[in-house]
Amino acid sequence: MADHAHHANVPSMDYSEHERTYTGFVHIAEVATSVSLAIVAALAVGGVKHAWGTALVGTLLAVISAGVGIASDKISWRAPVAVLVLMLLALLLY
Repeated sequence: MADHAHHANVPSMDYSEHERTYTGFVHIAEVATSVSLAIVAALAVGGVKHAWGTALVGTLLAVISAGVGIASDKISWRAPVAVLVLMLLALLLY
């Protein structure tokens, strides 16, 4: 039979640490998703409009904004979304 007794040396769950880890994971996931979309939009500008210089600048801006978004809890996913909007405008206007 399985032993269902409670052991005295098992530490209790650290719920504040679980919450902090989950919040960090969600933060990274939001930034990574928005950066991925910005890079895809930059590649679309290069592939569809043959504006590879603009695509290169957009990709570099997306990578820089990823660092800014990860470093700041307030800015978070908003920095890469700004690059996404710029790349979508470039896609429409070229």
